[in-house]
Amino acid sequence: MKKQEIPFSGGELLEALDETLAFAQGKATLRTTTLPPPAQTATPSRVANIRMRMNVSQSLFAKMLNVSQITAKSWENGRRQPSGPSLRLLEIAEAHPHVFTMTK
Repeated sequence: MKKQEIPFSGGELLEALDETLAFAQGKATLRTTTLPPPAQTATPSRVANIRMRMNVSQSLFAKMLNVSQITAKSWENGRRQPSGPSLRLLEIAEAHPHVFTMTK
């Protein structure tokens, strides 16, 4: 039986070694990290529930999320839908509200 030749690329080997070293040093890459699933849609009632669980006014909620008060109010009234980074931020606020504690 003839032995199958395995192609060898020195560049790929060096790249793999660099990634192994980076991983050992704690550096994350797409090859070494599992990404979270896409953020879930935030319904008006979900946004309101997050704010109420945090026990804050719409004004303070907006400041905590670094959005305008009109934006936060529009999310709760269903006139606007949070998207992109705002959705992820709302997920964090829902799971870890203590992160948003404001101090003077």
